Formats: sequence, C-alpha cells, structure tokens
Amino acid sequence: MAGRVAPLLPLAGDDPHSRAIAAALRAGAPIDDDITLVVPTSGSTGIPKGALLSTAAVLAGAAATHARLGGPGSWLLALPAHHIAGLQVLVRALAAGTTPVRLDVSAGFDPAALPAAVAALAPGRRYLSVVSNQLAAALADPAATAALAELDAVLLGGGPAPAGVLAAAAAAGVAVVRSYGMSETAGGCVYDGVPLDGVRVRLDPGGRIRLGGPTLARGYRNPVHPDPFAEPGWFATDDLGEFDDAGRLRVIGRRDDAIATGGLKVFPQPVEEALLSHPAVAEAVVFGLPDERLGQRVAAAITLVAGAAAPDVAELRDWVAGRLDRRAAPRAVFVVAEIPRRGIGKPDRRALAARFG
Repeated sequence: MAGRVAPLLPLAGDDPHSRAIAAALRAGAPIDDDITLVVPTSGSTGIPKGALLSTAAVLAGAAATHARLGGPGSWLLALPAHHIAGLQVLVRALAAGTTPVRLDVSAGFDPAALPAAVAALAPGRRYLSVVSNQLAAALADPAATAALAELDAVLLGGGPAPAGVLAAAAAAGVAVVRSYGMSETAGGCVYDGVPLDGVRVRLDPGGRIRLGGPTLARGYRNPVHPDPFAEPGWFATDDLGEFDDAGRLRVIGRRDDAIATGGLKVFPQPVEEALLSHPAVAEAVVFGLPDERLGQRVAAAITLVAGAAAPDVAELRDWVAGRLDRRAAPRAVFVVAEIPRRGIGKPDRRALAARFG
C-alpha cells in the first residue's frame, strides 16, 4: 500500500489447499501496477476467483468505515487475516495510525480471551469485527460481554445474525453495527442497511443486489462468464434484497440458496429466523433436499439450547407455519452438535445437504 512492487495474495498458510489457490490465481505472474491485493473469494461455488483490489479501494473502505463509526480508532483482530473482513481490520488500523491487537483464532474463537485483548487496545475509540457465532459465544460469557460493551462499535458481518443474538447484545449495551459486503467490495460497505459514503446500491427487477462506488474491485484475476463486473462501475452480487420503508437495504439471501418446493420459492433466512424464535433452538440452518414429489423439500439442521429437549418435526413445522407459509416449514429436522461452517463463519449449507441428502 506504500508503493510496493508486487501485490499481496493472502492465504491461510503453506498447505496444499493454499498452494492450489496460489496456482489457480497465477501468483507471481504479471498484473496491473495499481493492484494492491488479490483476495480469494470464499470458494463456495468452485475455485476462488481473486478480487483485484487497488490501494484506493481498500483505503476508501477504511475511511468510509471510520466516518460512519465516529472517527479513526484502534482495532481488535478476531478474524482470520487472509479473509477480506480480517484484512480490512488491519487496513483500518494502519489508516488510523494505530497498532491492531490480535486475538489468536487459529484454534477457534475463545471468548475468555476477549477481556485481555480489549484491555490491550490503545485509548480512544476502539473497534472489533466479528461474525454471528463469535458474538453469540461472547454473549454467553459475562466477562466477554462486559468487554464488548466497552467498545465503541462491534461490526457484525459474515451473514445474517439471529434476532435473539442481536436482542441480547442490545440488552447488554453492546454497540453492534451489522455489516454487508464481500471481497469484491473491499469488505463491508453497507452498515445497518445504509451504504457507506460514496457507495451505491440498487436492485434489479428480480431483487438482485448491485453495488458500486470507490471500494469496488477492478474485477477478477480469473474472470467468469457471465461477468458480474460487466456493467461499468457496478458489481452484480449473488444476493437478493429489498428496501424497507426507511430505504434501508435488507438482504433476503443468496439466489442459489433458494429452495423450489411444491411451486413455492423458499429462502432459508426467514425460515431460520422463525426456527430461532423457538425457545429450544440455539442455531438453525435451512437447506434443500431432493424430493420426487415436490422437487425439493425444506430441511433444517439445528442445535439446541443447553438443557432443552429436542422438539419434534411436527412441533417445529407448526411453529414455522404460524409465522410463514406452511409450505416453507421444514419437512425434515436434524439435531446436530455443531453447525459446519466455511470461510469466516458462514454456515455450510452444501455440506449439510451432502450429509443428510
């Protein structure tokens, strides 16, 4: 970012998977001079593509974040630094002239380590970026919750958060700011449904979210067809959304997560929110399974609140049907010890579908 010759390709380590990514993205081959970072995408649909980010783009994201949150400050890194969310924590700290504090998450997120990490932050405004399962774990630890409440903002990204987690954070005085963005936009660029300064959001007729502005990547190292960057100045996401009455963006879910069941298109997020309102359900992930009659049937994997008895399928179907179209209620429910995750903590629906299909 200070004029180095070669851009950086952040990887998890020197393992076979990382080496395969480096080979696929042609590490060491020529690239445009103003590209600072080549950030691998999450890889949920194949080989990572590598978002081409300039210094201007990543610094624009950092500046807009500080402007929205109330000014530059010190940052606690609690996310893997090879993902865009973790990278932007480092960029924001550098842009603010502060030294980030690192919480080691190589062996998983430990809420008990939060109080000491927060205490190590420099005076002034203090920030943290987490995903929903980290926030939920921290809120289950009184000392970690108290530490979070000391921060000026806790950015929450990586997908939608359960309403119960958000309510618990608000009750504890934790200043949660929900973040939406991706590698292609240099990280989060829409906070609590409102675009950061300079960021543009629009919806296609079908609800597909398009993002534009100074944080946008130049494209992909390995371009795809159709190209989501084809329209100059815009990136066509894989997400569907809508604007609420106040003009805030609400993300409904990924287009390819939709479940076609009995003539109805079901998006997982509303079903998950309904399941999470059940007192016995701690986590819920909804996915589709093949069905000869319906095309697909709605299925769910859940974890239980400590000490709770597992509700049966009929009870959960009635619970969801009281809040949504009954056809959206899961026809199969699997109680699991842990939800599989990918990237920085997103639920792995594909893994669940493969496991129970």
